[in-house]
Amino acid sequence: MKSIGLKRNDLVYPDLCYQIIGVLFNVWLGVGFGHKERFYQKAVAKDLTDAGLKFQEQAASSVSYRGVKIGEYYFDFLIENKIILEIKARDYFSKNDITQLYSYLKSVGLKLGIIAHFTRNGVKFKRVVNLN
Repeated sequence: MKSIGLKRNDLVYPDLCYQIIGVLFNVWLGVGFGHKERFYQKAVAKDLTDAGLKFQEQAASSVSYRGVKIGEYYFDFLIENKIILEIKARDYFSKNDITQLYSYLKSVGLKLGIIAHFTRNGVKFKRVVNLN
């Protein structure tokens, strides 16, 4: 008989993602709703450190065209050189949020990003996958 499990085999970095989501929920429980985005970022940075995860805050990524730098992206967190995490302090996801994160992933050649929104009803998140 086939066992029924909760863990999917098709997810990118499932264990690391699970840790990050746990950090986000802990921050929401500790800080609550209605604060500035940068406050959540500071709390997330503290909990990522406490969890022993390696990360960079406000990580930069250059975009070039024909060998010439034409711009630079800055994203909230690059975790374990695998996952980009973007923090938002509002109740809704926009298409721009997803497009922005996808552009970040393409610029550094990573597979997975997470957008986390700290809402009045808890943390909401979306995983964005770069298949290229």
